[in-house]
Amino acid sequence: MSLQRYTHWVFDMDGTLTIAVHDFAAIRVALEIPPEDDILHHLAALPTEVSKAKHAWLLEHERELAVASRPAAGAVALVRGLHARGLRLGILTRNARELALLTLQAIGVDDCFTPDDILGRDEAPPKPDPGGLLHLADRWQVAPQDMVMVGDHRHDLASGRAAGTATVLVNLPSNPWPELTDHFVADCAALQRLALGAAAAG
Repeated sequence: MSLQRYTHWVFDMDGTLTIAVHDFAAIRVALEIPPEDDILHHLAALPTEVSKAKHAWLLEHERELAVASRPAAGAVALVRGLHARGLRLGILTRNARELALLTLQAIGVDDCFTPDDILGRDEAPPKPDPGGLLHLADRWQVAPQDMVMVGDHRHDLASGRAAGTATVLVNLPSNPWPELTDHFVADCAALQRLALGAAAAG
């Protein structure tokens, strides 16, 4: 189905709207997390004080990355193009909400998002759980089928599939998850052409 029919768009952030810089292997080493464990799930299972201390370290580490964020190819034009059309835009990230705000400021598109439409790991269960998307659908009073979830990772696609939204995979050389993907595009510039038409992206 054409992406031009959708009026409500939700984006992952790191690696989707920004150039991915997180070294998750290094983060796991620093926080003594086994290589095979999901970072957020591991921290949630720790004793309260230990979890709090490790979350504090993670927040400060990610704050440095957020301030230095750079936009992914075509991301700023895509977001501004959708915003100019009057479409509703949201963020669903496994990062902290305050850092999502810093990241959007760093790449120059924070004015395109209503703050309450930006959900981080404390406002919604971490993807691939569909809770964040369902929360936005309820907030926006729109059916999930009329929403798009855009991301660069299996978690993004799986959350969209579970919620019932359309799913778009960007910024990868190939698609390792075709069963979860409705649209696969090279980058945000290519997505802009699909979402807004070739003339809008010229």
